[in-house]
Amino acid sequence: MKTALSIAGSDSCGGAGIQADIKTMTLNGVYAMSAVTALTAQNTTGVSAILEADGKFLEKEINAVFEDIFPDAVKIGMVSSSTLIEVIADRLAFYNARNIVVDPVMVATSGARLISDDAITTLKSRLLPMADVITPNIPEAEVLSGMSIANEDDMEKAAKKIGNDFGCAVLIKGGHSINDANDILYADGELTYFKGRRINNPNTHGTGCTLSSAIAANLAKGYSLVISVERAKAYISGALEAMLDLGKGSGPMNHAFDLNSKFAE
Repeated sequence: MKTALSIAGSDSCGGAGIQADIKTMTLNGVYAMSAVTALTAQNTTGVSAILEADGKFLEKEINAVFEDIFPDAVKIGMVSSSTLIEVIADRLAFYNARNIVVDPVMVATSGARLISDDAITTLKSRLLPMADVITPNIPEAEVLSGMSIANEDDMEKAAKKIGNDFGCAVLIKGGHSINDANDILYADGELTYFKGRRINNPNTHGTGCTLSSAIAANLAKGYSLVISVERAKAYISGALEAMLDLGKGSGPMNHAFDLNSKFAE
């Protein structure tokens, strides 16, 4: 069985972060493992507190995984400080990790800021150049490119700039009021367009975590990057179409919408 490691923060309401990653990886057919970067007290209405992991402890978490069950892919989500980013970059380089997917989480769906300015600088210098693909949304792509993004042409320019600056593939997600649900991938000097349709579901908590984890799971199984993105988009569309409605704010998706097991009855 193929394996994938999520290095990310915990979401106490289960819709994003480590919890969403594990659900997504499991439903996409790989064995999921985790290294927790932070505990968050959050629900569908927002984040009320963040307790960051100690750098030495995070190092031990990552070592414990790689030394026993070497992951076929690694997804990196919320990392709120430069210290933790340095630890992750050091460990991934040490183990020569493969199929690295970075979701540069900076702002929660609820609008809460999740990363410091100095951490963004370290992310750019240490982690992004190691990634096989990064998956920013429009606001995150604006930060990484230094550009304002107002339309599809801007998305293309930003994708090229980010990809060329950091030497990695870039999937810019168009779900933030631009370009419907269409995404643009810039990889190996070429642009690939992934057409989508906007699903009228206000419960989008954890969509970024879910998409990046699904991409990582498919890369772990040996699919190409383009096919991995296609499969991930199909999965997240199904999870949104299931119309799960939990919580008082922007609720989670039904990650288990396609669960088919006698144990779930």
